Amino acid sequence: MKFKMISFYVLGVILTLASCSDYQKLLNSDDTSEKYKQAEVYYSNGEYRKANRLFEQIVPKYRGKPQAQRIIFFFADSYFQTKSYSLAAYQYENFIKTYPKSERIQEASFKAAKSYYFQSPTFSLDQEETYEAIEKLQLFINLYPNSEYAPEANQMIAELQEKLEKKDFEIAKQYYTIRDYRAAIKANDNFIAGFPGTKFREEALYTKFLSLYEIATNSVLSKKEERLKELQQQYELILRYYPESLFLKDLNDKIEKVNKELEQYNTTTSLSK
Repeated sequence: MKFKMISFYVLGVILTLASCSDYQKLLNSDDTSEKYKQAEVYYSNGEYRKANRLFEQIVPKYRGKPQAQRIIFFFADSYFQTKSYSLAAYQYENFIKTYPKSERIQEASFKAAKSYYFQSPTFSLDQEETYEAIEKLQLFINLYPNSEYAPEANQMIAELQEKLEKKDFEIAKQYYTIRDYRAAIKANDNFIAGFPGTKFREEALYTKFLSLYEIATNSVLSKKEERLKELQQQYELILRYYPESLFLKDLNDKIEKVNKELEQYNTTTSLSK
């Protein structure tokens, strides 16, 4: 049994080496027709890297010929399938410019835009590519509003938009983290005004509340009443929109302390008169 297993393994290695050798010979061959034939075979079998190298070699040979449209599309798509999105976007756009009336124009336009989507970085990095991806996807939707790809394009725009929102919100939260409470209040106000429908609105209002709380509870006596009342207003605003807020316990705990402090302040003020 052990001998048979070793034999199968050796046979597999031999076949793999033979296959690699045949592919290398094909790459070095001058037979353009055979390269085209095998490139389509590799592409159909999902061996996109091998297909890509062959398509790259034959694209110049077929330029201006009837097969060129098909070859250039597969060349672009082999980049897409191997996640080489920058090169895919470039080649799809080349296809779109060269064959604007192709039956594959919608698919190429969508995949070009989707290639930009995949190049969008994590929210903590510069978002230039994200803005570009949104622009490309929106252009696709404008050109082909009834396309079968339009729903997915809209979904990708929503995801990218949320990434931009998250970046701005994290910046606003950072001011609170570093205890620059006035800057935190302004940043969260600007964030809410800029993204009124954002999923982070509740937390932004809460972060503003926390910043107001730190300022109010540490205020000089002459400004304490005004700031405590402003904090109460922020509390009421949050509960008006989010009566079952995720932060309800902390909000209630803090406002209870605020109410007691305000009551003590009023009592002290009355006695001093």
